Amino acid sequence: MLLVLSIGARLAWTYLLPNGANFVDLHVYVGGAAALDHPGALYDYVYADQTPDFPLPFTYPPFAAVVFYPLHLLPFGLVAFLWSVGIVAALYGVVRLSQRLLTESSAPGGRRTAMLWTAVGIWTEPLRSTFDYGQVNVVLVLAILYAVYSNRWWVSGLLVGLAAGIKLTPAVSGLYFAGARRWATVAFSAVVFLGTVLLSVAVVGEQARYYFTDLLGDAGRVGPVGTSFNQSWRGGISRILGHDAGYGPVVVAGIVVTAVLAVLAWRAVGGAADRLGAVVIVSLFGLLLSPISWTHHWVWLIPLMIWLLHGPLRAEPGARVLGWGWLALTLIGVPWLLSFAQPTIWVISRPWYLAWAGLVYIVATVATLGWIASRGGRRSRAPSPDPCP
Repeated sequence: MLLVLSIGARLAWTYLLPNGANFVDLHVYVGGAAALDHPGALYDYVYADQTPDFPLPFTYPPFAAVVFYPLHLLPFGLVAFLWSVGIVAALYGVVRLSQRLLTESSAPGGRRTAMLWTAVGIWTEPLRSTFDYGQVNVVLVLAILYAVYSNRWWVSGLLVGLAAGIKLTPAVSGLYFAGARRWATVAFSAVVFLGTVLLSVAVVGEQARYYFTDLLGDAGRVGPVGTSFNQSWRGGISRILGHDAGYGPVVVAGIVVTAVLAVLAWRAVGGAADRLGAVVIVSLFGLLLSPISWTHHWVWLIPLMIWLLHGPLRAEPGARVLGWGWLALTLIGVPWLLSFAQPTIWVISRPWYLAWAGLVYIVATVATLGWIASRGGRRSRAPSPDPCP
């Protein structure tokens, strides 16, 4: 009943409120895909009907345009409605796979627990922005989780390669499969990704070369680095410095610290022995590493909260504090609240208190990785129950 009420409230929010949802990113997907009918126009396309001061270009790999091409043949209203329903279904799938990936010593819960997590998850900030913009990230997270869940190398490699072909960020999951020594999955995912590139070249032609040579490293084209919605190290440091910090010394230092904590956290959970914990750790590192991690990229917080509150460390007070803390943080939506205080989305400089407050997801992630890493340290100092004679 809670899930039904939550879905109904979300659809009412979308269709009954004046600013309920604008589906601007879905417009970009569909409009960019339609641009394939005009050779050479893919990366000249911009959507500005609802964002005249912030035109949105097609910033995704060309394979995404090929995948989304059939959508422009349908009425946009129908596409948007089905997309919203699909987000709910994908979120439920993310929750169920997260439960199944928990170790046998955990209490993963059943379908009723999954329905409750889905009902609540709809209203967390990563999902609210996903619904509002019509984003695809929940489906990509679902694909990566199933790749981790599957023991068939070709299924896992296919999912990772296709997900990276649609949006490059899922490629960071390759670190998980390398750490788990699933080398066949790593190799096949690279082959599949290369296949998406070659298919793009065959369909899109010169525009594919243009993307992978000229546009790939242009973070400014993706969006304003300094907006509060960008919760990566580069975004957070840029707001404090008042200019795009790029990958300067301070940003690199933050990434190095995060990498060290992620490695220690990986070891603390036993690596790929705890599949959910391990892939969440890798994904959190990827979010802070990326030049731009919009709040709708942070769908990985749903599996993180499930791992904290239902996983092998659930009995420890720190797990409950972090799990409920993340839930409160995402339900409130601090970056969203901070966005009301920024005069324009393009201005990087902020008053110091707003700039530092904009580190909220970054600081919480570092604290979470640090706490997970400390569990391994404590266990290493504990006496063995079966000491060596």
